[in-house]
Amino acid sequence: MKTAAQNPKTLLPLSPAVFHVLLALSDGEQHGYAIMREVAGSTGGTLKMGPGTLYGTIKRMLESKLIEESEERPDPEKDDERRRYYRLTPFGMTTAKLEASRLETLVRAARGKKLLGLKGANQ
Repeated sequence: MKTAAQNPKTLLPLSPAVFHVLLALSDGEQHGYAIMREVAGSTGGTLKMGPGTLYGTIKRMLESKLIEESEERPDPEKDDERRRYYRLTPFGMTTAKLEASRLETLVRAARGKKLLGLKGANQ
């Protein structure tokens, strides 16, 4: 991955793992295990990220400034102090929006070719 000093468009297309981590963090900070659960849940279990995939992806995303480690911690009584929490950077949010827009364009093209049904219609 490239650095944040570059145009976020140069990172596109994103890998599914990177895009799903960005999606998981778009609602707010999460720790690694929560990210894994959200990705599995939001994909109906079709994408299950194991620890190696998740933390390798997180490491690359930290290096490219898409995400950052959060300094804020939940109440120690309700949390494990070993957990690390991550959040989107403004660069990460911009990149996620650009990727979502790119994917939306692809879906529109697929619908235009009758490869997908209309929203809400049976396929």
